[in-house]
Parts: sequence; structure tokens; C-alpha cells
Amino acid sequence: MRRSPACSSLRVSRPVSRLLSALVVFVALAAVATALASELRKTPIVKAFESAKHSVVNIHGQKTVTAADDAAARSDGPRRVNGMGTGVVIDERGYILTNYHVVEGVKRIEVTLADNTTHVAQLVSSDPAQDLAVIRVNLNYTLPVVTIGTSSDLMIGEPVIALGNAYGYSHTLTRGIVSSLHRSVQVSDAQSYEDLIQTDASINPGNSGGPLLNIDGEMVGMNVAVRAQAQGIGFAIPIDKAISIAADLMSVSRLEGRWHGIVAKPAEDQGHGLIVQSVQKNSPAERAGIKSGDVIKRVADQEIRRALDLERALLGRNADEELALSVDREQESLQVALQLARRPRGETTPGDQIWTVLGLRLSTIPAEQFKAYNNRVYRGGLAVLAVRTGSPAERQGIQRGDVLLGMHEWETVTPENVDYILNRPDFSQFEPLKFYILRASNRGSEVLYGHMAVAGQRPIRQ
Repeated sequence: MRRSPACSSLRVSRPVSRLLSALVVFVALAAVATALASELRKTPIVKAFESAKHSVVNIHGQKTVTAADDAAARSDGPRRVNGMGTGVVIDERGYILTNYHVVEGVKRIEVTLADNTTHVAQLVSSDPAQDLAVIRVNLNYTLPVVTIGTSSDLMIGEPVIALGNAYGYSHTLTRGIVSSLHRSVQVSDAQSYEDLIQTDASINPGNSGGPLLNIDGEMVGMNVAVRAQAQGIGFAIPIDKAISIAADLMSVSRLEGRWHGIVAKPAEDQGHGLIVQSVQKNSPAERAGIKSGDVIKRVADQEIRRALDLERALLGRNADEELALSVDREQESLQVALQLARRPRGETTPGDQIWTVLGLRLSTIPAEQFKAYNNRVYRGGLAVLAVRTGSPAERQGIQRGDVLLGMHEWETVTPENVDYILNRPDFSQFEPLKFYILRASNRGSEVLYGHMAVAGQRPIRQ
């Protein structure tokens, strides 16, 4: 029997078939090898950077510095310089946390996002003593929020990553380890820090306000300072401290004059809610039935892990809006309804009101320290730590470093003295408000005075 031509053809093509099979296997193996190589290149550092980069912003603007602020200044006169720094998005509505010294004295704060668009930001709130500030860009879309970790379990030797606007080079990444913990650093006559993280990750001018990340991409610190003429030594504010201060800077009490009355702390186990330490008397929280020892898990659809989460969840709510709080109490899950109220007069802190009305951040001067001014007329005064841009104080030329001695006919030795003046029922009768300041110069200290128009700045009292 003869084989058909087709069978003969099949016998001839077998080597070709084997070759094709081998090529298919080779191509498949090459694809697997390429994919494997790509995954190996995506190290934990790469993944940490990719997870955080979209929530890191670059900050720039012009500011005025003097010889006292800048050791490199060649004269005693003020001069304009280009400032730069970094910030991290802590709320999707455009709230950004940074160092106060990054935005101090900057009239037009410009923020460049990860998509390279630039926007003008406003200074929302600040704590000069702790060198922290919150600024905001108003956008018609939301921003990605940085993943916040904890600094409570940092280990000496563990890897960390610094991310920021180093020397104006945006989104620069450097890596290192935690070199030490609980460092105290004096960076100038006016600024010192306590309890800092020390790292050997390169931190350069422009990195201030940027995140220090752990290998999981969680923010564990805020880069703040570099030791002059030292290599491989940088410092960061622990994130637990920074976020606690940020909660106060973004509180509904400070920003919107509203009140909830909850005093709380994070649970010891991260991510297990906010433990209520106390509830203020006659507060909205007390009326809602919230009790000491309760654990707040959610506010509406917002998960609560720390005090900042609580303030973020309450910020921007309508005064008459009832908010559903999920609370754990003695192993029982409860739902309570909280309705914010206008902050009563007794709950207005002097610092808040002085900043809102006058635009001043003030600090008490110890009596022994005040004697150094050699002024025999006044018993004391308040050191001016910060002046808000566009405020009545700025318009009258009050500067950081001045000492507020008095207002109208009263002395100002404590913040409570200023609060008393601002809350007097006859306040309108002595507007514009006369003030006296002590200013140090090369000729010694001299007393200056002026008048501030603050009509319309005072909060409505109910």
C-alpha cells in the first residue's frame, strides 16, 4: 500500500514542528524572565516612593530675611530671597502640613503638585514654637493623602527614606537609616527642637516639611533640619507629635469656631480607634451621650484612628447637621448622634482669638528674661512669634521679635490680658486700638506705638 502525499508531507515537517515548539517555549521563558526581572527591580524603596509621591508637594515663594535670620547675610538690612520647602497632603480637600519656617514671611505661597501644576496656597494655621503650619490649596478635585504611620516603634538602624524639594529639585528621594532617637537640637537663637529623629538620609535645603518614610511607605517623621557642616546627619519631627499638633491646627474649634467637647487619645494598638479621655461639661459630646472610655471608630463614613481624623471628619459640616458616630463601649457597639455647636465664650482660648483678630502669635516672656531689655517703665510683655499675612498687625508693621507691651490703657504681660481687652463690651469705643511695642535694634531697645483697625475682625459673641 502506498502512502498518500499528505502523510509523506507530515513526516517531512516534524523537525519544523519541533523547532516551532522550542521557539514558543523560549519566548515564553523569556517573557517570564523579563517579568521576573521587572518585579525584582521594584524594590521596597521603589514601592514606598510610588505610594507616597502623589501626596508630596513642593512649596516656593519669596520672603524677607535679615542678618538675624540668615548668617550669610552681608548687612543688617532686610533682603528678599527665594524660599523653598516641601509639604504633605493630610486632607483630600487640599490641606497640607509643612514646617512653619518654610512659609514664614512668604506673602504668596506657591505649591506645585506631583502633576506639575502650580497653585497659590493660603496659610490656614500655624504653631511657630513647634515649627509646624497648615496651608491649603482650593481645588475642584481631591488630592491623595499621605499614609500616616507611627514613630512610637521606630528602631535604630531601620531603613528610612526622605522625600522632598531638595535645592529646588522636586521629588528628590534619598535613603538611609534611623541613626538615633530623642535628639534635642538648637538650630538658631530663636528655634530649638526636642525629641527629634536623627537619620543619615541626605536632608538638604528644600527638604524641610517633607516626609520621612519607613520602608512600607508610611510617614514616620517630618524632615526639619540639617546640622550645618555635618555630613550624614539630618533630623525629623516624629510623626506622632506632628500629627497631634496638626489636629489642633485643623480643629473645628480653631478654624470654624465650633465645639464638640471630646478630649481623646489614640488607642495603644494602631488603627483601633480613638479613646475618649474626658467629655467637657455641657458640650455637644455630653448631650450626645458620649462617655469617658468610649472608643470612637467612625464618624459618618470616615474611619477614626487619631485625633486628626476626628477633626477632619467634623471640619466643614453644617452647624445643624447630625453626625453618626460609631462607638465601642464595654465590648458593645453603639451609634450616637453628634451635633456641633458654636464654641462658647469660655471655650475660646486667648491664642486662637489673638491670631484671628490681631494676627499675632504671642508668647509669655519670663520676668528675669524681660529684665534684659532694661526697660523700667513696663513690668513685662509678650514676645511676637509670628505675624499673619494681611492681618491688622502686619499692616501696622509689627514684626516677629517685637515685644507687645500694652494695648489702649492696659499692659499685656500675659495672653489673658490681651483676651480681656478684645472681649470688653466697650471695645468699640477705643478703636482703632492703640498698641505699644518694644523693638531691639543696633541702637538698643526702643518703644514704638501705632493704631490697629480691627473692626469686623472680632468674633460674634452669643
